[in-house]
Amino acid sequence: MCKWIYFALQMHDLEPYYNWQHIYVSEEDERSPFYGIEHSQFEYSSTIYNYYIHPQWDYFGSNTLYLKVLMADYDEGYVIIEMIGEWNDAVENDIMTLKRKVLEVFMKEGIYKFILIVENVMNFHSSDSEYYEELYDELADQEGWIICLNMPIQTQYDFNRLRLNRYVELMNIENWRVYKPYHLFKKIDDELSRRLPL
Repeated sequence: MCKWIYFALQMHDLEPYYNWQHIYVSEEDERSPFYGIEHSQFEYSSTIYNYYIHPQWDYFGSNTLYLKVLMADYDEGYVIIEMIGEWNDAVENDIMTLKRKVLEVFMKEGIYKFILIVENVMNFHSSDSEYYEELYDELADQEGWIICLNMPIQTQYDFNRLRLNRYVELMNIENWRVYKPYHLFKKIDDELSRRLPL
């Protein structure tokens, strides 16, 4: 709990990774669910548990979890999303909201490979696995996948207890920021390909 409190006090300083903005901006992508959204650089209005977060994070329907689409590559068929806050399926049903409001929008555009960067998701509260199974099956039908990158140890506890890692792969890449989007995607895609049974 102490880690969460310390993290919450720092949340207003944590902004989405911005070094790829010369390649992709979700607000300028007509196929993105966040197309046309305008962000203030200075006015902090969004909160998680009464703690302000940086205004560049996007609201997608959860009161405790925000995100930013860092990259959508329609030719290669992948999306990279960074997330912040608390993933709460027990109360908020965040996986349903994420799937319906964000992932399915991209799936309709032919994207079936999703990288969720969750190093700033400090808690996870599970419910059941129904939406994870559904998502897994839909992506597998298109030879796709979804991974959570750099999930903190304390966040993994409830996630693994319900065995959700059968549907959403957990992976760690400490220095993911040194990669260009395609190279990060390729590293992950190659790793997952090596894990598949022949």
